[in-house]
Amino acid sequence: MSIGNDAAFRAEVLIEALPYIREFRGATIVVKYGGAAMTDERLKRSVCTDVALLHYVGLRPVIVHGGGAKISEMMGRLGLEPRFVEGLRVTDDATMEIAEMVLVGSIGQDLASHVQEAGVSAVAISGRDGCTLGACRMEGPGGADLGHVGEVTDIDPRLIHDLVAAGHIPVLSPIGRSERGAPLNINADHAAGALAVALGAAKLVTLSDVPGLLRDRDDPATLISELSPADAQAMLESDAVGSGMIPKLQSCIEAVAGGVGRAHMIDGSRPHSLLIELFSESGIGTMIRPD
Repeated sequence: MSIGNDAAFRAEVLIEALPYIREFRGATIVVKYGGAAMTDERLKRSVCTDVALLHYVGLRPVIVHGGGAKISEMMGRLGLEPRFVEGLRVTDDATMEIAEMVLVGSIGQDLASHVQEAGVSAVAISGRDGCTLGACRMEGPGGADLGHVGEVTDIDPRLIHDLVAAGHIPVLSPIGRSERGAPLNINADHAAGALAVALGAAKLVTLSDVPGLLRDRDDPATLISELSPADAQAMLESDAVGSGMIPKLQSCIEAVAGGVGRAHMIDGSRPHSLLIELFSESGIGTMIRPD
């Protein structure tokens, strides 16, 4: 491609993005950050740069991140064995301390730094800050005691609103606050979905390691580009969804049911997938839209 053709192509890309930028200017976009994009430094910088671009074109991005793999890695370094009940982490006192240290003190700060490298101020906070994520202990399957594992009971979005209004991008760790002020480890997908509802977000975008929702979980060619919450719920109940996608799909369904305009599930390992999904006509992942 010649230099002239390349410049024309870039101009066409900007023109295609213009209607979407105009439509969502001033809107809140919650980005649930996870998957390979959290461990690959190149992808991490790419995602954070994309989030910074959303800010510069007038959107209001908020990042919610997980970090289960990093928590398990740190536990291994300290000689502790992670325990799970049907995929749910058992979080005793020591695990809770490690989770809070990793999520808030390491991952959150790292992501905020990458966003700031792209030229936008970012602030890493915990869900306990400003009582943002109120939570209660969650009972495990069959009544199993999961320890300090929580589910969202209420959200106070004032701190998020204040940070966004001041020109910052909030980076939220999914650590909730019990009624007594104790920390509770919350699933990041569910935290992102609940926060998107509380913020009145136009979109919830979930980054994972798969292209989106697949009719055949083993065949990427069966990607579903768009579906209604009812169709998504039917897939959830049919066991057609892999275990790793279940909380992501649940949070998307609940977000749209709660008033979020659209919920997207995309492959975060694909460079600039966030921008392609939001600012192009075809998109690349799965979008759940209201009935």
